[in-house]
Amino acid sequence: MSAVLEAVMLVCFGLSWPINAMKAWKAGTAAGTSWMFLALITFGYIAGIAAKFVGGTVNWVLAVYIINLAALVVNWIVFARNKALDSKHRAALADRLGQHVG
Repeated sequence: MSAVLEAVMLVCFGLSWPINAMKAWKAGTAAGTSWMFLALITFGYIAGIAAKFVGGTVNWVLAVYIINLAALVVNWIVFARNKALDSKHRAALADRLGQHVG
């Protein structure tokens, strides 16, 4: 029963990652996204996976951890893309402002 409850918790958390990635992709900006938050969550999932091996409780729930971690990797990719878009937009704005001033 504990494995089922653990899986339910992971599924509840895990459903948020694809939604978050889609919202961030549509927003096209990294504003409001914290790399430290993503890093802490990533570390947490890695620790949970490690706990399965260290505790000798490797079971089907490990697959849910891995799926969640994969969804989190997508969030990292979207975050990196959005950071690059933010830099591009800042550079374009600086160019436009420089042209108007000069």
